[in-house]
Amino acid sequence: MRNTTKSLLTVVSVLLPLVLAQSAAGATLTVCRTCALTSVKQTVQQAQPGDTVLVNGGVYQESRIEINKPLTLMGKNNPVIDGNFTGQLIGVTADNVTIQGFTLKNVATSYTRDDAAIRVFERINIKILDNTILKTYFAIYLQNSDRIVIKGNKVIGENKGKNESSLGNAIHLYYTDNVEISGNNVQGHRDGIYLEVVKNSQVHHNTSHQNMRYGMHFMFSDGNTYTYNTFRNNGAGVAVMYTTHVRMVHNTFEDNWGAASYGLLLRDISNSVIRHNTFRRNTTAIHMEGSSQLDIKNNDFERNGWAVKLMTTCREDTFRLNNFTGNSFDVSTNGTIQENHFEQNYWDKYTGYDLNKDQQGDVPYRPLSLFSMLVERVPPAVMFMRSFMVNLLDNLEKVLPSITPEQLVDGQPLMKKINHDNDRKFVQVLR
Repeated sequence: MRNTTKSLLTVVSVLLPLVLAQSAAGATLTVCRTCALTSVKQTVQQAQPGDTVLVNGGVYQESRIEINKPLTLMGKNNPVIDGNFTGQLIGVTADNVTIQGFTLKNVATSYTRDDAAIRVFERINIKILDNTILKTYFAIYLQNSDRIVIKGNKVIGENKGKNESSLGNAIHLYYTDNVEISGNNVQGHRDGIYLEVVKNSQVHHNTSHQNMRYGMHFMFSDGNTYTYNTFRNNGAGVAVMYTTHVRMVHNTFEDNWGAASYGLLLRDISNSVIRHNTFRRNTTAIHMEGSSQLDIKNNDFERNGWAVKLMTTCREDTFRLNNFTGNSFDVSTNGTIQENHFEQNYWDKYTGYDLNKDQQGDVPYRPLSLFSMLVERVPPAVMFMRSFMVNLLDNLEKVLPSITPEQLVDGQPLMKKINHDNDRKFVQVLR
């Protein structure tokens, strides 16, 4: 008898954790057109905390779905939730929620409510994964939240024939920290990715293109990192403003063209790193105002109108081991005072020599031309670019600098273009 009791206790001790774990995982409620449950909205209301609402393929014409308890809303075979422009699609008012595998579409412009396909307010531990979001005002909107993952989503808006005020942002974060935004493809909105007062977050491996204003927009967002992103054919690539301690590494900024367009706009940013990026075919690759103590290193500036516009409000920024090739203007500024540092960059316009064969030019290089300063002050003068007289003036200024800032000089220009895939070994050779 004692042995039998002991055996039963052993069985209970093994099975009880499994039963409790299954109970904690919750039930699965299936929604489909031929099931007992046919409404996503009603099924979410009926679900218990911890449940999974599994929605099968089909079109569900619903809006204003509120998730007010921890649960997983999972799509199978790409179900479509079509709001028919009647309001917001999904609002999340609970912690620990996952939304995955849907096509969400048709949210009307709303200037008073900022309606979105998915909106999250004051929540933690939210995952928004592998969704397609079409024709919405805001696509994903988070406010006052924490520990968020936005991954693998495709967001396509319609900005043709519209102005900025009638467009929302594809991914919009406000006062939201500890966020991972990765593997998303966003286009056709006002800003592709917008971060305002966002801390300690990672933005990586996204493509943001054909947005009316910025591919990505930072405001008052310290301590963030964005890497391996592509910002292409936007009104401007990325704007980083009023921010400190940002890492911008291994990104591509390309084909951001327009009268006031930039690959990267920096305004009042400090103590940040810009490395291993490619700036290709932008009107201005980097425009800098009020920046300080930036480490700008190992970047490629290729075939831009202006590679760097460095305003006189910038202090103690360092440009080192960058390649400048095929740019109309390598450097431009708006004054005669410069407190920044250029060292060991490659300039395709450099015509100096290297007698001691140390891979560095023996003659310092002045990347700022007299004509670029003239264009900065009188923009229509650009029509005289590449004329004989302009070339003559620039060559005279290089020999006897009188107007361009004397401090803006690379004292150790490199003779060969840097292969940044192998630049660690190259730096050791220079040393």
